[in-house]
Amino acid sequence: NWKFKWNITEKDGYDIYELYVKGNNLVQGRISLRIDGGVADVDIAETAPHNFGHDGQYTGVGGHLFAIACKISVDAGCEGFVAFTSKSSLIEHYKETLGAKVLNGQRMFIDEAAAHVLIEKYLKR
Repeated sequence: NWKFKWNITEKDGYDIYELYVKGNNLVQGRISLRIDGGVADVDIAETAPHNFGHDGQYTGVGGHLFAIACKISVDAGCEGFVAFTSKSSLIEHYKETLGAKVLNGQRMFIDEAAAHVLIEKYLKR
């Protein structure tokens, strides 16, 4: 019941990362990215169908997925920079929840400062 075709992003050279709750083998969300031009370029980020919307089982899955992208960016020497293309209806949401900024049109990015906030919030527990 996933909305995106994950096999296509993988064929395009993106790595897929899955989010799990400790002690549970049910996937809570997925993100595909690759390091490209000094930035972690995200192709797809999606919460699992059971986490979608306000009635989802877990909140914060999307933020956690982007924190993973930020950590991968840091580990690859890209200082936490992450780039992605947003649906127009989500631009304000990503500004508020991820600290993302608009680069051009629907293209957005997370800078070093916002990346470290996300990493602290979601991965340093």
